[in-house]
Amino acid sequence: MCMVIFAPLFAIFAFATCGGYSGQLRVSVDCVNKTDSNLSIGINFAYPFRLHQVFFNAPLCQGKKQEQLFLIGDYSSSAEFFVTIAVFAFLYSLLATVVYIFFQNKYRENNRGPLIDFIMTVVFSFLWLVSSSAWAKGLSDVKVATDPDEVQLLMTACKVQANKCGSVHGPIWSGLNTSVVFGFLNFVLWAGNIWFVFKETGWHKSGQRYPSGASEKQAGGFNQQPYNQGSFGQSGGLSGQGDLGQQSSYSQVGGYAPTGPTSFANQM
Repeated sequence: MCMVIFAPLFAIFAFATCGGYSGQLRVSVDCVNKTDSNLSIGINFAYPFRLHQVFFNAPLCQGKKQEQLFLIGDYSSSAEFFVTIAVFAFLYSLLATVVYIFFQNKYRENNRGPLIDFIMTVVFSFLWLVSSSAWAKGLSDVKVATDPDEVQLLMTACKVQANKCGSVHGPIWSGLNTSVVFGFLNFVLWAGNIWFVFKETGWHKSGQRYPSGASEKQAGGFNQQPYNQGSFGQSGGLSGQGDLGQQSSYSQVGGYAPTGPTSFANQM
């Protein structure tokens, strides 16, 4: 039940916080000639984080001349891989929920449904671990590439000591940090569900049949012991069941009453 409820929600949070992200950083260039300065240079970037395509204009502090610069790095592969796994996990979770609720008989028929569900759960657990780890590394690289101090090193005017460059504000990373957290939460959720899905497969049920059969054999062996003791008592006269059997036979042949020993004492 927890898997049915939380898996789609966690998948939505994962790809929404990553795929819907857009950030901005601002830097300033204070030239010696104040008229050439630009104290608020805005640089916008967003998913899928192809930073080498993000450009901005910065003053050269040489009159009104400006230069066009690009950020460094392409981190779209890890980001897109993470979002793709989240979308497919969401779709599979919805499909599995529909099957659990409306097609339970078809799901258990020939044990095919639990086996497919088990395999898919293992696969998605592995993919969540790989994609979340890759995206965590990609996010770390994105943070470095969009650090205002690193961006200032790209600008020619900032290499002149007479000019002053500074950071106005950096990007807000709370959304992307949340996406990484939900990525690993999805891995924990799917990996923890492997055991519960495995219990529904024929592999787990066939493993339970052998111990039950062994216990039945042991129970059958113990049930034979009273019969063996009784037969030994009749032959050797050591068992209480054997004595009772002999007394009943004497009473039928010689006419003795069931309380044979008591009548013998009266004759004496």
